[in-house]
Amino acid sequence: MAQFILFAPLLGALIAGFGWRLIGERGAQILTTAILFAAAALSWVVFLTLGEPQSIPVMDWIVSGDFTSEWAIRLDRLTAIMLIVINSVSALVHLYSFGYMAHDENFGDDEPYRARFFAYLSFFTFSMLMLVTSDNLLQMFFGWEGVGVASYLLIGFYFKKQSAGAAAMKAFIVNRVGDFGFLLGIFGLWWMTGSIQFDEIFAQVPMLAQTEMTFLWRDWNAANVLAILLFIGAMGKSAQLFLHTWLPDAMEGPTPVSALIHAATMVTAGVFLVCRMSPLYEFAPEAKMFIVYIGATTAFFAATVGLVQNDIKRVIAYSTCSQLGYMFVAAGVGVYSVAMFHLFTHAFFKAMLFLGAGSVIHAMHHEQDMRNYGGLRKKIPLTFAAMMIGTLAITGVGIPLTHIGFAGFLSKDAVIESAFVGSTYAFWMLVIAALMTSFYSWRLMFMTFFGTPRGDHHAHDHAHESPRVMTAPLVVLAFGSIFAGMIWYNSFFEEEGVAGFFGIEAAVHHEEAGHAEGAAVAGTGTALEGSVAEAPAAEPEGAATHAAAGAAEDPADIASYTVTPGAIYMRPDNHVMHDAHYVPAWVKVSPFIAMLIGFGLAWLMYIRRPELPGQLAAQQRGLYQFLLNKWYFDQAYDAIFVRPARWIGRKLWTAGDGAVIDGGINGLALGIIPRLTRFAGRVQSGYLFHYAFAMVLGIVGLLIWVMMRGAH
Repeated sequence: MAQFILFAPLLGALIAGFGWRLIGERGAQILTTAILFAAAALSWVVFLTLGEPQSIPVMDWIVSGDFTSEWAIRLDRLTAIMLIVINSVSALVHLYSFGYMAHDENFGDDEPYRARFFAYLSFFTFSMLMLVTSDNLLQMFFGWEGVGVASYLLIGFYFKKQSAGAAAMKAFIVNRVGDFGFLLGIFGLWWMTGSIQFDEIFAQVPMLAQTEMTFLWRDWNAANVLAILLFIGAMGKSAQLFLHTWLPDAMEGPTPVSALIHAATMVTAGVFLVCRMSPLYEFAPEAKMFIVYIGATTAFFAATVGLVQNDIKRVIAYSTCSQLGYMFVAAGVGVYSVAMFHLFTHAFFKAMLFLGAGSVIHAMHHEQDMRNYGGLRKKIPLTFAAMMIGTLAITGVGIPLTHIGFAGFLSKDAVIESAFVGSTYAFWMLVIAALMTSFYSWRLMFMTFFGTPRGDHHAHDHAHESPRVMTAPLVVLAFGSIFAGMIWYNSFFEEEGVAGFFGIEAAVHHEEAGHAEGAAVAGTGTALEGSVAEAPAAEPEGAATHAAAGAAEDPADIASYTVTPGAIYMRPDNHVMHDAHYVPAWVKVSPFIAMLIGFGLAWLMYIRRPELPGQLAAQQRGLYQFLLNKWYFDQAYDAIFVRPARWIGRKLWTAGDGAVIDGGINGLALGIIPRLTRFAGRVQSGYLFHYAFAMVLGIVGLLIWVMMRGAH
């Protein structure tokens, strides 16, 4: 079963890509879609029936000297979650593409493009499955790079558009920058542990926490250095601050591609990597602090930029960037199950938002500027209902202080409550980001579906609901957006439920770890900024009372830890999840209040007083341009990296190629060679004695050389 789930999309991609002339474009579409639905169904079977973690050998992959790398399928709870997320969304995207790619203005009627598109989608899915089923770092890197290649092909699928080609190159290059850090981390782990197998690395993690290594001309703690290097790879793949610039530009690809990349696959690879390597991060507190700050800042940054974007797909893209920041904050404070919880729920509502946006674009004849929408809720009622559900999910609508609400309400609140325990900075950044997320999400809804029609009246008059093949996936995703959080809340955020669901043992037994005495060891689960996370006096006994992070940890204590088997690992002194349930009530309701404020501001500015946004933009011109230009990251990178690289390349071309090769080599060829040719022409007279004389001279010269060597 696991082998079919992994390799079936690859088989579909090969047949659709190379054999479509035999089965036809329609046959290629049907084949790849049917295979993905079968893989999705089996993924749900695995998810619901999974027992003990297992490793399923596939083949001996690389054997070279002492180095052995087996291709095996690692099947545990973490893998099972990713299988249903990837295959479910990918199957629905395949089905959705039947309608969306039926008539594409970027291709002529006589151009075959559909089979190739579906082949790319299936290859993308296989690469992601390769990544999440990996049992070692090399296998993971293989899938990691496969996803990069597939994303390059899909983002640049409209190859006739210069912007699409540029976006594909940008995504490919920026991801390779992150991959350099990822590779250094892999090399470092091999050097320090002598293995790339996960289980063998995890068993040696306590040793790494006590080892110094030289990097960049000074000594560092090995666990922290290697963990940060791996996270740099995650920053590229999951579009975190400084390596985020490719993600919004990826909107140049078809909308189904946007949904696949942003909701379920590529961008979640970084979060999966951190959670998979949780044993390493549990012993690397400085690396976790770095993750928290990067994640929180990314969530805030992307939310600010999303406030002023007018392209409907770019607004949702920046929301993806922001939500990934939430996931990394959860992983950084040590609640990896909560990070996976938000990844899980995010896949449903983000896929629905993207596919809903595609339905709007389809109805409006490929118009993507929200300023040209308005009043569409009666024209496309099913799309409106689906996007309303997605908006309710991403903004976090639910009943405060209960476990009743849309998917994003429960998972986002779990992240924010955990952040309050782990980092004051992250908590406030996430709450502010939640307010802005609510504002730009409701802004999108109001500008698209409410008010009076704007822009091309012909497009509005002929707007119509998308075909069933496009709306059916929206209905399926709506169920996940509503119920996913409530169904699996206990499995991802209740201590005993998490322990059973993920197969971890000692993380919930506080008394055994000395929690009852109030002493906590520095590292995971304590306040990353040196603050004490204490429960109020009115809270139940057993709430957090541990000391501030940063205190020196006894090496003997580190050596005593044993990394227990499980899909994720949480050290016995990691009490963040426990303490998150005892945070003050105002912390629990703060995301809901932020959501209401954002909703109120959006209603005021786009329903009650629609002239207000233009007035504010005119009054705050500098701030508006700053946000509209995405904090000028692209301009800064262009000045710092692109222009110098282009200048160096031009100099190498003109001075190196032009002067040295053209001027030197070609000059020699044009000057000396003709003279030698003329001389040789005179020597080659055709007379036999001339050639015999040349041979005699050669023999005499050879004898003289031999005699002189003998004399020495």
